[in-house]
Amino acid sequence: MPKKVDHQQRRTLIADALMRVAADQGLEAVSLRHVATAAGVSAGMVQHYFRTKDEMMAFALSVVRERSQIRVTEAVAGLGENPSPRLLLRTMIAALLPLDEHTRDDGRVALAFLAYTAVRPSAASRLREDTAQLTAFIAGVLPDGRGDAAATGLLALMEGLGVHLLGGQYTAEQALTALDAHLDLLFG
Repeated sequence: MPKKVDHQQRRTLIADALMRVAADQGLEAVSLRHVATAAGVSAGMVQHYFRTKDEMMAFALSVVRERSQIRVTEAVAGLGENPSPRLLLRTMIAALLPLDEHTRDDGRVALAFLAYTAVRPSAASRLREDTAQLTAFIAGVLPDGRGDAAATGLLALMEGLGVHLLGGQYTAEQALTALDAHLDLLFG
C-alpha cells in the first residue's frame, strides 16, 4: 500500500527550513539547494512543492503571518472582554514585535521579505492587503479624529521598533517604553 503523504506538512517543513536559512544567513542565501539541505530533503522535493524562489518566499511569509495571527489572537484573548482601546493596541503590537528569540526568527523572515518585495513589487500584493486591513482596524480603534494618518504612524513605529530590535539597537524594554510613550500621545 502506498505511503500517504501530508503535502501541507512537507510544505511547512520546507518553509521552516527556508526561514532558518533566511534568519541565519540572510535572504541572499535562500536557494532551492540551501533550503533542501536545511530541510533534510532533496532539491527535487523542494522543486516539487515550490517551482520558484518567489513561491517559497510567499509560502514562508504566509507561515510567519499565520504565527503572528495566532500570537495576537492569544494575547488579545488574555485581556478578557472589552479591553480599553489603548490596551488592545498595545497588546496587539507587542505580540507582533520581535521581543524574544522565537519571534525574532519570524521577524527576520518578515524583514527579509519586505526587502525582497522592494525589488519585486508583484510579490507584495498580500503584504499590501494585510497592511491596509491593519491600518483600517487601528484607525477604528484610535480616539476620534486620529484616523488613517495616526494608524499609519503607529504601524511605522512598530516596524521601526522591530528593525531596531532585530539589529540589537533596542532592548525589548526600550521598545515597549517607546511604544507606551507613543500610545500615551495618541490616547492622552
